Order: sequence, then C-alpha cells, then structure tokens
Amino acid sequence: MPNRDLMVLTAEDIAEALAHRELEVVDVVSRAYKAHGKGESSLPHSTFLNFPGNPANRIIALPAYLGGSVNAAGVKWIASFPGNIKEGDDRASAVLILNSPENGRPTAILESSMISAWRTAAGAALAARVLVQKRTCVAGLVGCGLINFEIVRFLQAVFPELDRALVYDLNRSSAEIFKKHCADEFPALKVEIAGSSDVVFRSVDVISFATTAGKPWLHSLEMCAPGVVVLHVSLRDLAPGVILAADNIVDDLDHVCRAQTSIHLTEQQAGHRRFVRCSLGDILNGTAEARERRENIVVFSPFGLGILDIALGEFVLGRAREKGFGSIVQSFLPLPWRRENPVPVC
Repeated sequence: MPNRDLMVLTAEDIAEALAHRELEVVDVVSRAYKAHGKGESSLPHSTFLNFPGNPANRIIALPAYLGGSVNAAGVKWIASFPGNIKEGDDRASAVLILNSPENGRPTAILESSMISAWRTAAGAALAARVLVQKRTCVAGLVGCGLINFEIVRFLQAVFPELDRALVYDLNRSSAEIFKKHCADEFPALKVEIAGSSDVVFRSVDVISFATTAGKPWLHSLEMCAPGVVVLHVSLRDLAPGVILAADNIVDDLDHVCRAQTSIHLTEQQAGHRRFVRCSLGDILNGTAEARERRENIVVFSPFGLGILDIALGEFVLGRAREKGFGSIVQSFLPLPWRRENPVPVC
C-alpha cells in the first residue's frame, strides 16, 4: 500500500527549523547553484498570473527539479500584493509543494514566505562573500522591507565583522521601522538612515537593492567606489547604461532575460547578451573567475530560481522529520483507483 499521508509545516515550524542556521542555509543555496551549473536540474520558466485592472498584483508559479544530493521536485506558488502593506500585512505570501521524483506524489506542503525570503537573502549574501574583495565591509541597503532585512541577517553571517549599515527608502517611516527591527535583532550592528541614495552609494562596499521599482530609475553608479558589489535583488532598478558599464553576474541567464528586468531591457537595447560574463554557479564550480578586474563595479542580478526553494524546503523537511515537528495529514491522497476497481483477469 503506498503512503497516502502528507506532511504540513506551518510558519512556526519553518522558523523553528531555520533558527540560527544561516551558514547552513548559505551552504544549501551554494550546493543548489553548483548542481544547477552542472546541469543537474530541470527549471522551466516561472509562470506569472496577472490580474486585469490590477497590474501591481501577481501570483507566480516556480516549478523545479533539483538533482544531486537533493533529488526532489516541487513548485512554489507565491503571491505579491503590494497593497497589503497599507493594511498592515506582508506584501508576499507563499506555499511550497514538494513531490517525490520517484512516484510524483506530494510529500509535503510548507508555508513558504520565510523560505522564499531566506533563500533570496542567502543567495545574495553568498554572492557578496564570493565577490567582495575584503572581509570587512560596510553594507548599503536601498529599500527597507523584509528582503533587505533578511539580507542584513545573512551578510552578518558571512561577514562576521560587519558592524555598520547605511539604509535608504523613499518612505522615511519604512527606514525608521527597518532600523528598529535591526536594533532588536542585530544589536551589534550600527544602522544609519541616509538622506538620499547617493549617500549610500558613496559610502559602502556592497549595496543591496530590494525595492518595488517597476522600471529603472538609477542611470549611473559613477558615485560608487571602484570595485563595489551591487546585489540587484529587485532586478529593475538599474538602467541599461549602468548594466552595460558593469561586470555582470547572474543566477541563470535565460531566466533573468525576461519579464522586463534590467538585464532583459539591456538585451533588447544591445541586441545580445554578451554583457553578462557568467553565472554565480560558474564561479562556484571554478569555471569562471570571481572578478574580471578588481576595479570593476560588479552587479549580481538573481532572477530567483525555484531550485533554491526546493533545496531549502527539503532541508527544512529533513529538520522537521529529525526533530519531530510538523503535522501529518493522514490519508490525504486517495486510495489507488485500481485497488478499488481491479482489472479483471481474463
């Protein structure tokens, strides 16, 4: 008789599984990028569900299979409704369904907004660890929401001596809330609110963009120091001229060249993709150098790959099984049809 049960992990279960495991999560993400770079994955394009008359709202499906040591498949279904923020709720909500690659049956359903935020932040911090040329750095954060908050968490994990961050948001109150959350969670970190984005650019070694920008608004990074690393997590802040002047690293070239990202717009303008030097997986696998020239500004543009959700979801699921938390929904799947309707023997 096949197993018909299903594991369900709530937000509290996810938090318990991930607490204080930042470096392990960075390693999970690193191994996923390496496996993807070696072709040990299947990664269809994300599917965007848009709503007529409400262009700001969308729900995205990210199906993926990751082989190697993970060997799991699944899909993340993540909604982005910016108007939720005005109601005091989070912009994003998500679930992750994990499936067995042996029989296709779903094995678990996980609340996934935290998994999504942590895999995004861990990927950005991993890129910073690989690309930043010194071990001590000052961080700049443009956009004071959950994603940059988690990026602070992971930057501190990979740069233990990080003790200062400059933050900027168009909404000053968002920056104040961000600073308070950082003071509560990271008391050793000195967070300063900048009066403009230019102040951030001039003063830091690594810059993370996690904004809600729908189209490019930044047309130059000339004010930045040579060698600055830009974590372009929100993907649509930089104008094509900025991209063309930078040393560009991506997570997956085919995926990031769509949906009107800055990389996509630059491809449309330039008529080619040669301005992207390599992927982060290429660097991790040793087939590309981390830096082309020390003085170049490096831009890392991660589209956000479903394989990362699968990898981290499986990590969380393993922790849940090991520690005995989560809920089992018994007999979630139906009995096999052929057992109820046996094939007659002729």
